[in-house]
Amino acid sequence: MRLFADQYRGRRVLLTGHAGFKGSWLALWLTELGADVTGMALPPDTNPNHWDLLGLSLIDHRLDMRDSAAVSRVVASAEPEIAFHLAAQSLVRRSYCDPLETWSTNVMGTANLLEACRRTPSVRAIVVVTSDKCYENQEWPWGYRETDRLGGHDPYSASKAATEFVVASYRNAFFHSRDAPLLASARAGNVIGGGDWSEDRLIPDLVRSVAGQFPLEIRSPHATRPWQHVLESLSGYLLLGQRLLEGQRELAEGWNFGPEAEGNRTVAEVLTLLHTHWPELAWQAASRPQPHEANLLCLDSTKAKIRLGWKPIWSLENAISATADWYRKFLATGRAESHAQLASYIAAACAAGVAWGDG
Repeated sequence: MRLFADQYRGRRVLLTGHAGFKGSWLALWLTELGADVTGMALPPDTNPNHWDLLGLSLIDHRLDMRDSAAVSRVVASAEPEIAFHLAAQSLVRRSYCDPLETWSTNVMGTANLLEACRRTPSVRAIVVVTSDKCYENQEWPWGYRETDRLGGHDPYSASKAATEFVVASYRNAFFHSRDAPLLASARAGNVIGGGDWSEDRLIPDLVRSVAGQFPLEIRSPHATRPWQHVLESLSGYLLLGQRLLEGQRELAEGWNFGPEAEGNRTVAEVLTLLHTHWPELAWQAASRPQPHEANLLCLDSTKAKIRLGWKPIWSLENAISATADWYRKFLATGRAESHAQLASYIAAACAAGVAWGDG
């Protein structure tokens, strides 16, 4: 099957954060596409974790993105043609506990990678993944567009806005010549899927509650988020990377990859849908005061649909069904269903005639 115009087959790809939730799914997809992947990440901080379950064969460097010398050494030795930067401190509540870790990892870690890429002649394209929370939240009922103001209340959100400024600065100051790497950023919604065991995330916390047979306390049951399966966002990153590798300089900018409008649901609605697929789930609203988090957040992905030909494939119902199925089977067998679910997603995407599909 010829996906993403076969741009990744035999291609040297650098992937930061490959041992994390999204990064491990992207590592799986890239290896399936025939890429020669080099990963940079801290060791997984949970056991179990998706990376170890996958057992992928790639060049695996364990380092902190804040160590500029180590980052430079790996980039120079790998000589990547494209870099996907997913390594980050990605948890809102953790950013309240350790704001300096969040700022230094997300901002300086990105700057260290871009500086290393600037000094490595092989690099042709870079995709930096930030977050839907990089937008200055106005509690609008409509989706944020790429032209909306960036900002953030909590350290995590603000650090992701600052990361976008770092990307824009490097693009304008260093990557503006005709032979410079093409640099873009990507912003996705609340991704769900099997293999996530991060703290203070809805579905991992629910899975732990089922395994421990206790009801989960939900912080903000009425908060609305743009929910999507992890593979939806990754298809956007890979499509964007393909177009940059093809030399489409006009695409070196910021991009939203969010769900259709039906994916914008409250936490309580998502819990209700999960319960239909997994009756053992039990939850209750927390009564204690919680740190500030945005109440209403959604993305407008019109730009990606029109200019890239990208579109979501799985409905929220499909995404929740696949996620619940992954965890149920893991708890029963100890095995990951990731390869099979990736194949199922690709088949559905090709049947829907996506821009990156077979052809």
